[in-house]
Amino acid sequence: MTNQERNTPNLKNIKFLRISMIIGYTLIITVAILSVSVLAVKKTDDTLKDKVSSMATSLNVQMKINIENYLSRMETIATLAFATPEAYTYDATCSGNDEYTALNTEKIISDKLYSLCIMENFVDYGIVYRNNHTVGKISNGTSLLFGANLFNDLNAMINRKRSGDGWCAGYNDDFRRIYYVKKIHENALLVISFYATELESVFDNPENLSDMSIRLTDSNYNIIYSSVNNEVGKLLPYDIMNRINYNSETLMDSQYLITTNICNEQWYVICSIPTPVIIKEKNEMQYYIIMTALIAILLAGLFSIWLSIRLTGNVQEVVSNLNTKAHIDQLTGILNKISFEEFTQNRLNNSLPIENHALILIDLDNFKGVNDTLGHAYGDEVLAKVGSILRGTFSTEDFLGRIGGDEFCVLINSYSDSYKSYKDFVSAKCEELCKAFRNNYTGDDGKYKISASIGASMFPEDGVSFEMLYSCADKALYHSKNKGKDTYTFFDWEAENIE
Repeated sequence: MTNQERNTPNLKNIKFLRISMIIGYTLIITVAILSVSVLAVKKTDDTLKDKVSSMATSLNVQMKINIENYLSRMETIATLAFATPEAYTYDATCSGNDEYTALNTEKIISDKLYSLCIMENFVDYGIVYRNNHTVGKISNGTSLLFGANLFNDLNAMINRKRSGDGWCAGYNDDFRRIYYVKKIHENALLVISFYATELESVFDNPENLSDMSIRLTDSNYNIIYSSVNNEVGKLLPYDIMNRINYNSETLMDSQYLITTNICNEQWYVICSIPTPVIIKEKNEMQYYIIMTALIAILLAGLFSIWLSIRLTGNVQEVVSNLNTKAHIDQLTGILNKISFEEFTQNRLNNSLPIENHALILIDLDNFKGVNDTLGHAYGDEVLAKVGSILRGTFSTEDFLGRIGGDEFCVLINSYSDSYKSYKDFVSAKCEELCKAFRNNYTGDDGKYKISASIGASMFPEDGVSFEMLYSCADKALYHSKNKGKDTYTFFDWEAENIE
């Protein structure tokens, strides 16, 4: 029975104890959650509903203030155009205009309008005259949308007679843009527009009401803006429209909590949230949930400690030692045969064809004479010394393994740029290894000289798997033995000629 097989029951016991700890902890947490649920059903929903209703109403009022402030700021920016006297004194419809003077005047107006246009993300910022002549920025989209009715239809948007201006959304069922129009004089209108998506910065939904839907509609309940995707331009959903209370009202029933506010004297800010979502929140139960969770955590911690005591000694150290013994040859301190083959094959499987690796197979010369003459105990000392020689010769990136009694194998993964080719690097390593063995004598009279015969194969030229590389290295090792030992040979595919 191998070390790994003898250690397997202990590993299973440790695994069983860990699973028991997890199951016990889970059961305690489950009981705690059920306890919280029992406490939660004892609380009424009235306090929660009142609190959320108050928050929703306050949010709606804030949305109303935000949109009105936003529109007011847009109106203020529009009036900045009148800082240039030509903007409100010039009339492009006048038949007596001098052509040169008209061009210069319109340039002055346009320069001013374009300088103001960059203050916000405006689509349009310009002046439209009764003859549909425009100065400033009037987009192609607006021109095509209004066509020959540009001035007349824009003029019809002025619904605040006292101030001579007005807002409009949904012209010709196009709700992508929002227009503001202000009369300059009988033959001229100042027009600005922006995309409805710009209102996202106005309708910022707080995290504690993240499930609330916020909409801005016109007086006919056509949606100008919505926090719900793909609703702009559509009619307000019937189940919400049917419950609306006009002006500043709040309604809550078994289906919805809805708050409504009129803004800009013509549009509605409508906030809605499903009542079941409100009930699920159970904000008032947070205190009980936290307290029960703390108790559950404490019990789980005590339970974990109890299980930990059952694990004699340091579990991590035990597992680490068991794992090490399963992979390491105890005599030499390097990988055993099974682990070396497994690690090597995994490394080769994950290597690209352009990568360089070399497999070198090492057989100790004259080792049988050491065992027969000096005994197996002395032979074991020699093998342990071999492990030290290999670790001193190769990098920590390389895999070192004992795959037989006096047979060793190395997968070289490292490389040094100081060599012209990878094969030169491997040759240097083989020579270094042979030299290390030449300096190692056994017996007082030096009768038994321990040297190494080496066979080398290259990835991917000689193979891409451990079996293929091992077979090639073994053939190369055979030729090293025939050459008189204490040397290294590379496998050569050409008629299996060996260098």
